[in-house]
Amino acid sequence: MTEVRPLRLLTVTPRYLPEMGGVERHVHEVTTRLAARGVQVRVLTTDRSGTLPRHARDLEVDVRRVRARPAGRDWLFAPGLPAAMREGSWDIVHVQSYHTAVAPLAMRTARRMGLPYVVTFHGGGHSQALRHNSRPLQRRILAPLLRGADRLVAVARFEIEQYGAELGVPESRFALIPNGVDLPELPADQRPPAPDPAKPVVASVGRLEAFKGHRRVIEAFPLVLEQLPGAHLWIAGTGPDEPHLRALAQRLDIAERVEIRAVPATDRLAMARALTQTSLVTLLSAFETHPIAALEALSLGRPLLVGEGSGAGELADRGLARAVAAGATPAQVADAIVRELADPLVPQDLDLPTWDDCAAALHALYADVLAARSACAS
Repeated sequence: MTEVRPLRLLTVTPRYLPEMGGVERHVHEVTTRLAARGVQVRVLTTDRSGTLPRHARDLEVDVRRVRARPAGRDWLFAPGLPAAMREGSWDIVHVQSYHTAVAPLAMRTARRMGLPYVVTFHGGGHSQALRHNSRPLQRRILAPLLRGADRLVAVARFEIEQYGAELGVPESRFALIPNGVDLPELPADQRPPAPDPAKPVVASVGRLEAFKGHRRVIEAFPLVLEQLPGAHLWIAGTGPDEPHLRALAQRLDIAERVEIRAVPATDRLAMARALTQTSLVTLLSAFETHPIAALEALSLGRPLLVGEGSGAGELADRGLARAVAAGATPAQVADAIVRELADPLVPQDLDLPTWDDCAAALHALYADVLAARSACAS
């Protein structure tokens, strides 16, 4: 009897744990689960600092890093990437995120190696307006390589519609595989008391970047306090915009009502406990694809207020959240927060995907790609 060898997957991504962000979290969740399903997985990523180990393990996943430059920027030019991709024998390459120099180099190398490759966009935004506004140009430049992918993976439906039109790629070439949710149920003895309506806790979630919308919530909060003097704001995250956020709260004389604190992404019980203690979760980001923190809040029955457009607005379109216009004033944001606290939208009978669902869908996608390649070759 012939032994069936495991599928050999090379996932190429700009950054990986312990660096934190939505893509890093996504890749960790799916690759560790694929490895648990018997896939031989290597994550190939970069290191700008030169301080991270070149070889590491994340559960059953082999992690390799190559040096990227410049050290202080996120362009991630990694000339050692092609050679590192050739270290090993792979059935398929999965390129996660298209925003940096990693993606075109990985796609071009996979093509030269004769390997099938798939790409997940992870649309995302950027704190620099020039970088954010140049995304469509970046996709047009990458169009030949993206069209050459065996499949394109979207985590939100708008990516299929928008990017498909831009690239001239039919919907059939895309696979919609959303992010998952995996917060554990809190044991009865660890469940915190329900939030006090007289002292509501409003959370603004997401990495501390200028485009993530935390500034909008802080600017609105003095007006929230005029109507709800006992309110408290928790900025839940870490990132480069933290000094600005602290200075803004100080300037508005609400620093004692604003807490900036991150919960380790790997401590799922702590995250579940912290979100359960909130009265309202906000995500007023200028651009999101399929926000994990927002999904986690919904899974815990927390009402959600999001910015219009992109993937966060898609949640509002589905009736899972309420939305604030992109150009809303601080007074309008404050009114939306107060209204949501008074009359929260809490969707019932949620059917959110899990990370196991996400990993299983990717596993099936790889099998389809390899079968199609095999059929073409025969």
